[in-house]
Amino acid sequence: MILRLRSNFFSGNIPPEFYGLSMLHILDLSRNNLSGHNPHCLGNLSKMKSGWIELDGFLAASTKGSLKMVRKRREMEYNYSILYLADSIDLSDNNLSGEIPAELTSLTKLQTLNLSANHLTGKIPTNIGNLTMLEILDLSRKKIFSPIPVSMTSLTFLNHLNLSYNNLTGKIPTANQFLTFDDPSIYQGNAGLCGKPFDNVCLSSSQFGTSRGEKEEKDDDVEDKTQEVMSIELSLAWFSISDCYVVIFNL
Repeated sequence: MILRLRSNFFSGNIPPEFYGLSMLHILDLSRNNLSGHNPHCLGNLSKMKSGWIELDGFLAASTKGSLKMVRKRREMEYNYSILYLADSIDLSDNNLSGEIPAELTSLTKLQTLNLSANHLTGKIPTNIGNLTMLEILDLSRKKIFSPIPVSMTSLTFLNHLNLSYNNLTGKIPTANQFLTFDDPSIYQGNAGLCGKPFDNVCLSSSQFGTSRGEKEEKDDDVEDKTQEVMSIELSLAWFSISDCYVVIFNL
C-alpha cells in the first residue's frame, strides 16, 4: 500500500488512523504544513518491519506501472518490478515538533527516512543502528543536540546521509559507511562536531558527550576540594595564632 499526499496544503496533526495501515509500505506526507508531535505510533507500520511490497499484477490494471518518489532531493521514477526496494517514510518540510520517536527504530525494513526541515528536538535514537536496511537518512535542518550514535556505523547499506544544520556534538564516526562520507556539507551547521571530514581535531574523547549532570558533579567535586583546602589553611592559621598566644603568655 502507498500513501502519497505530498505538496498539498494540509495542516494540523497527522491523523492517527494513518498509522493503523498495517499494509503501508510508502508514506509520503512531505511539503505540507503538518504540525504536532512526531507520533510514537509510527512503529505500528508493521509492513516496514518485515516482508516485501507485492504490487506486480495488483495495480498494473489501473496504473502505468511506475511511481515517482523524491530521493536524495531528486524526483525519481520507479517501476513496480523494483518497488520492493522502496519502504519509505518522508515527513520532510512540515512543522512537526517533539523528539524523534524511538519506535521508528523497530521498522527494520525501512530504506528511506526523511524527517528534514521540521522542528524536531532531542536526540537521535541510540538504537537507530537497528535500521540495517536503511539507504537514505535525512535528519537535516532541525534542532537535534546529541552526539552521532555509534550504532549508526551499523548502517552498512547507507549511501546518502544528511545531518546538516543541527546542534550535534562530538566526534564524527569513522567506521564502515562513514569512511565514504567525505563531503563536509552533510555535517555543516553543527559547530560542536569534530574530526574528518572537517579539519578540526577532537582534543580528547572526554571533551564531548559529558552530560550536564556529570559536569555539575565534577564542579561540585572541585568546590568540595577547594573548601577542604581552605579549611586546612584556616586550621593551620589558627594553630599558628594559638602558638603565638602561648609564647606571649609564657613571656
